[in-house]
Amino acid sequence: MNRTTIRVPVGDGLTLAADAAGRRGAPTVVLGHGGGQTRHSWDKAEDQLAAAGYFAINYDLRGHGDSDWSPDGDYALETRARDLMAVAAQGSDPFALVGASLGGLTALMASCMGLEPAALVLVDIVPKMSPAGVAKIRGFMMAHPQGFVSIEQAADAISAYYPERPRPKDLSGLNKNLRFGDDGRYHWHWDQRMMSDDRASPERMLALLDAADWTDRVPTLLVRGMKSDIVTDDGVADLRRRVPGLEIVDIRGAGHMVAGDRNDDFNSAVIGFLQRVMPA
Repeated sequence: MNRTTIRVPVGDGLTLAADAAGRRGAPTVVLGHGGGQTRHSWDKAEDQLAAAGYFAINYDLRGHGDSDWSPDGDYALETRARDLMAVAAQGSDPFALVGASLGGLTALMASCMGLEPAALVLVDIVPKMSPAGVAKIRGFMMAHPQGFVSIEQAADAISAYYPERPRPKDLSGLNKNLRFGDDGRYHWHWDQRMMSDDRASPERMLALLDAADWTDRVPTLLVRGMKSDIVTDDGVADLRRRVPGLEIVDIRGAGHMVAGDRNDDFNSAVIGFLQRVMPA
């Protein structure tokens, strides 16, 4: 499937990198990755969405991948939500938002700020997250501020964090998640300042979500990894209270990185949902 890479202006001279695939004018699906990931985690999903008749826009969140970093370290959810509004404007109505982890929180915030999609898919994320799971992710993302001497050392760090996932024999794919610094070391592609930005807290989103009126009319799907350390039964019940018509698909054998752990099962569940509630 052919993809076109575009730059999306989001204000203050900043742009975000995005890949677009499929027929322009078709119902649009915007894909937002998780914190510490890049748009390339959605590559296969983007291709399959395009093949199913959708126009897919797959973007790097602010401070990630090939997108610009905030010069003032602003990574508030409200800022990310405005970014998402600019990205969604590159497509057509109707449109759906699909977000994993941080991308899902961004989609929720944007919906609470007036961007009403025809469908919403949250990938292993709920507003009421497991504190232990959040601490684990933060610990990984804040570790190794001095970078790595080699790609192999970065792969060791990932394996230590996620031992359930087989270590790839070919590490070249890691180049998409690393940048080679002037210091001769490899660093993660994301801006570590986002980890200390208190404006990124989801508490305000919870208040907005409770006051929102879209939650009873926007078809919403939660795709949960059954081995997730972020989404608990309590968190699911809390989201269901806020979104009464919530649908849930449980992906067995998947952790927090659902699309990476069980990609085919994940893509099938998401595309099946979208074809039902927002046909291409």
